[in-house]
Amino acid sequence: MAIEDPADAKAAPDAGFDPGPRDSAERTLDATGNLRLAISNALVGVKKQLYGKGPVKAKTYINDNYIFSVLEGGLTRNEETLLAAGEAAIVREYRLRFQEAVADTIRTAIEEVTGRKVLAYHSQIVFDPDRMFEIFVLDGPP
Repeated sequence: MAIEDPADAKAAPDAGFDPGPRDSAERTLDATGNLRLAISNALVGVKKQLYGKGPVKAKTYINDNYIFSVLEGGLTRNEETLLAAGEAAIVREYRLRFQEAVADTIRTAIEEVTGRKVLAYHSQIVFDPDRMFEIFVLDGPP
């Protein structure tokens, strides 16, 4: 049995997770026709898989080929403990580094829901109140 190297450029960009959140988001889009809701659901589902805990609220805005999502909550207990100890910089650095490592998984989820290619992706986090911001530039309007 061959072991896949996750750094292999030919490897699928799925971080080893099943496509459950993306499938759920696509069903949301089919059921409601609401693309913003489907994108929010996809992001919450992927974050839950990747972090073990997902955001409790999400809202997505679409303007032409730009997507801006705001996610609330979802910090882990470890992160909350570090924040209480005054270590916001460490939590921010970890979150942003982790987002870079799983960016292909997040891009793929958005591409599958919107039917467009993600040209650029950026993530940011603030702590008081805790919010994550996900920004995507698509190759055209979804």
